Amino acid sequence: MQKYAAKGTFYARTFATRSMKIGYARVSTQDQNLDLQLKALKKAGCQKIFREKISGVNRNRPEFQRMLDQLRGGDTIVVWKLDRLARSTRDLLNTMETLADAGAKFQSLSEPWANTTTHAGKMIMTVFAGIAEFERDLISERDLTRRN
Repeated sequence: MQKYAAKGTFYARTFATRSMKIGYARVSTQDQNLDLQLKALKKAGCQKIFREKISGVNRNRPEFQRMLDQLRGGDTIVVWKLDRLARSTRDLLNTMETLADAGAKFQSLSEPWANTTTHAGKMIMTVFAGIAEFERDLISERDLTRRN
């Protein structure tokens, strides 16, 4: 806390940590549309939204990295669905660790259980991240079968 003097009276001013809701919207290809995600993130109160058209399998996502680089304590990362953030258990757990290290939180709009504000939420997210990875593998397998 810092004090300022004005005509013999001291006024206190607290320097609070910036706290924002930050959205992350991603689709896998350039042909896909972000509108549904953007609308949901804006409705959820996100003040800033990072947008990306790149596969979640790709670990080099420039907007995702920019978002992580700008994180501050108290921020909450919001996504429309969990699989927009990460497509593998390892990536999800690494991202959750990065958020925790920054003092940030996480929220999924489509999966209300997916949050890092409670111990139960952290445990559930770990389990469901494995399921999301399994689902991705099934989709890839189906795509391969269709092509052959």
